[in-house]
Amino acid sequence: MKVDYPMILINFKTYRESLGQKGLELARAAERVSKDTGVCIAVAPQTPDLFRIASSVGIPVFSQHADPEEPGAHTGSLTLDSLKEAGVSGTILNHSERRLRLDIIEETLRRSSSLGLINCVCANTPLAGRALASFGPDMVAIEPPELIGSGVSVSKARPEIVSDAVRLIKEVTIGIHVLCGAGITSGDDVSAAIRLGAEGVLVASGIVKASNPVKALTNLAEHCVQH
Repeated sequence: MKVDYPMILINFKTYRESLGQKGLELARAAERVSKDTGVCIAVAPQTPDLFRIASSVGIPVFSQHADPEEPGAHTGSLTLDSLKEAGVSGTILNHSERRLRLDIIEETLRRSSSLGLINCVCANTPLAGRALASFGPDMVAIEPPELIGSGVSVSKARPEIVSDAVRLIKEVTIGIHVLCGAGITSGDDVSAAIRLGAEGVLVASGIVKASNPVKALTNLAEHCVQH
């Protein structure tokens, strides 16, 4: 599944609002908004829902995590091969709620790329983003943990984090796309992130827990279109 920029990547996390059928409805809503606005919107559902959602929508579907193990005797591992078989387009790695060792990140990125999967690795600081960029991910999402779920966007509260991350990551490899996460809830937050050099946003509760997810997501997407 092709990914375009600027993009919106929605992390469903494990919220009750994204469980099972609700997750499928949210993914279908994201697909409608993507078609209506022309903005690339990807979703990262809860793991048990990946196959059903990937089979039901025509937008990119990401996993929230992946393990580097190859198929075999690795009970409980979420293998990249199983994700590809489920129809997943890519994976999020190293979210602040699921931190990984650098060697694990490097090996998982290597295997995901070899299987043709898109990868988005999360970084909590600009310097961490630069270090992770050396592994050659498709995307780096800069997300200060203290602002995640706060409703206070990093693009407004700490704009220098976004601009510094963009500069340091692009110095490593110009082709890596930088997303902005943490506290993104409004179209203004998206506009601020893009002005700072980001090529999209990683969002979660601002959409998943919104009283009207379609309206909230449309607002974000329309501000992507303006740039």
